[in-house]
Amino acid sequence: MEQPRQFHHTLLMVLICILPLFLFFVLALNGVEISPLFLFLFVIICCGVMFYFMQGAPIHQEVEEMEEAEEGSTSNTTFVGRAEDIFRSRSQHRIKGNVIIEGKLMVDPDTAYKGLRERFENTDNTPLLQEDDAGKPIVVLAPKVSPPTEEKVRSPWLNIVLFGLTLMTTTWAGAAHQGVILWSQPEKFEVGLPYALALMLILGAHELGHYFAARAHSMRVTLPYFIPVPFALGTFGAFIQLKTPAENRRALFDVGITGPLAGLVFAIPALLIGLQSSTIVPGSDSVSMMQGGASIGSSVLFALIAKLSLGTAVAAGHQVILHPLAFAGWLGLLVTALNLLPIGQLDGGHIAHALFGRKNSKTIGMVALFSLFLLGLFVWSGLLTWAIIVFFIAGTKSAPALNDVSKLDPNRVAIGAFAFILLFLILIPVPHSFYQSLGIHCPYV
Repeated sequence: MEQPRQFHHTLLMVLICILPLFLFFVLALNGVEISPLFLFLFVIICCGVMFYFMQGAPIHQEVEEMEEAEEGSTSNTTFVGRAEDIFRSRSQHRIKGNVIIEGKLMVDPDTAYKGLRERFENTDNTPLLQEDDAGKPIVVLAPKVSPPTEEKVRSPWLNIVLFGLTLMTTTWAGAAHQGVILWSQPEKFEVGLPYALALMLILGAHELGHYFAARAHSMRVTLPYFIPVPFALGTFGAFIQLKTPAENRRALFDVGITGPLAGLVFAIPALLIGLQSSTIVPGSDSVSMMQGGASIGSSVLFALIAKLSLGTAVAAGHQVILHPLAFAGWLGLLVTALNLLPIGQLDGGHIAHALFGRKNSKTIGMVALFSLFLLGLFVWSGLLTWAIIVFFIAGTKSAPALNDVSKLDPNRVAIGAFAFILLFLILIPVPHSFYQSLGIHCPYV
């Protein structure tokens, strides 16, 4: 089985990604100044190590990118005799065991895919309905992989252990943000609970949204894996592992969209409630993020929520020292925005693939990834680390559905547009001219 091996490679690369951050925070906590050049070189070394492991990892390649494609004519009789009334073939060739059939759909994509599955059910091939580079439908006859006779039920002990460890590390981080070091004052652990419980609820809701959407579409999926880290925010988030591909674009879209929306259901209330116990920094004073400080105008959505929660108090200053509950909600917004980026295996990548198709979504992903690197270099250096992680973990391609020609209904298209509007509202700072109209203290005056 290649999947567990790929899963272990991914986990190893995630650990390598966080090494520069771990080194940075350990040295910073001990009062050691770090040269930006040294940190940059260390990141480059980590990238080189990740590239080395990626060379040995099983990498999914789409049909058009397989190396040294072995092309040759194949007998057209099998397909003509079985499915010519569904998909009229024009030409076909073989690429590494897969028969690629070009032609024209005679029925709608959903009916065609259902018919192909029925016609080839008792053969040695699995039919896939895909798009070529021009966006035209093709049929791929892939060798059928026999399913295991009895699927082993995986014990959730690892999920439970990681959940417990992440609860501990986020509690430690929440207490540290309040100036309490639990190593020396373990009896004050409740100081870190508001942050820890709120953040775990937001992350858990996000991943369970994916989980239940996948189960609703009969996809095999694991329970969430939380990632504990013993510094900074206390976690690097959570993820689930899909064991089977989406059957069509609707399933791909539903699995991608439910996570961010479910997370926001808890992130926005946490932010609204937590802001009422937060402190406005008067005038043009500023507080660092690690001290709980956040600029009200750093995000349009955050500014609107702050205005709704704090009312006229936002006119006193442009920064707010976030209560731990509000800090967890603010992180929930950030996590949602990062996941909604239309890049590769991120939630936004799946949504873009379902909306625009394989080729267009790949182009969108490359532009978005390049933009993320630019923002990391010239706006906020923290985004550079995320850009590197996204590049090596999420890539620029979303896994296609088995029926990748199916279209989305208008309701899903509208929800997808709403999701990307949310992305812009979270990422885009408040324009200078809007500060006065929103009644928010402007730092530029």
